[in-house]
Parts: sequence; structure tokens; C-alpha cells
Amino acid sequence: MPGFAKSRPSSRRQQRVSDQIRAEVADMLEKQTHDPRLAGLSVTSVEIGPDLRHAVIYVSSLVGQSGSQAVLSALKHACGYFRRELARRLKLRLVPELSFQWDASLETGDRISRLLDSLEPLSPQPDDADAS
Repeated sequence: MPGFAKSRPSSRRQQRVSDQIRAEVADMLEKQTHDPRLAGLSVTSVEIGPDLRHAVIYVSSLVGQSGSQAVLSALKHACGYFRRELARRLKLRLVPELSFQWDASLETGDRISRLLDSLEPLSPQPDDADAS
């Protein structure tokens, strides 16, 4: 399921539910999941549809994207568990359907930072006036 359009303005309720889902799923990943594929995983953001029926949870890891397919497979397998726990923890009439997407923004930012660090500083060029 593709992410929701970023340009669409979100309501306060959408934002509040999104923040609650992000915090709770992050807490579950940190404290309650014992799958080694999910170790060190971070929830970067949650996009929720305007009808609050579907949520896309973006996850990332500083370990890298090499095992992202295994991670997404493990998350898909545990989707029912996450929904049940969210239903128990949140006061929502309807818990949204969850889907997980890999967020490569942390890796991209890290790569850009390393590239910038590897650049040599430019030495000042002598002015033509100083040469005369």
C-alpha cells in the first residue's frame, strides 16, 4: 500500500492518532518484541488516512537497508499483534489497518554527512592584486 499524499493537509485528530500510534509501536518494538530481526528498529513516522482506517508506519535502522526485506516480512507477520496491542492501549473506536514501509532517510542523511565530511576544505585562492 503506497503512502498517503504528503501535500494533503492532516487534521488535528489525524496528527494526534498518528503520534499515538508512532509512540506505542515504538514502545512495543523496544520492550515487547523478541524477534532478532526487529532489534535496533526505529519508527520514523506514521501517516494515517483521512478516514483513520489505514496507517502506514515508516521504520528504519542505522544498521542499514541490507536486511530491510527480512524486517518488513517480520513486521507483516506481527501486524495482528500490533493491532491487538494498539486496540488495548488506545481509546479508538476503530484501530487502523497497519502497513509497514522502509524509510531510507536516516541512511541517506548518514551517507550525505559522510560525503560532506570527506570533502577537503578549499584552500583560499590568492588574489590577483597580491600577485602584482
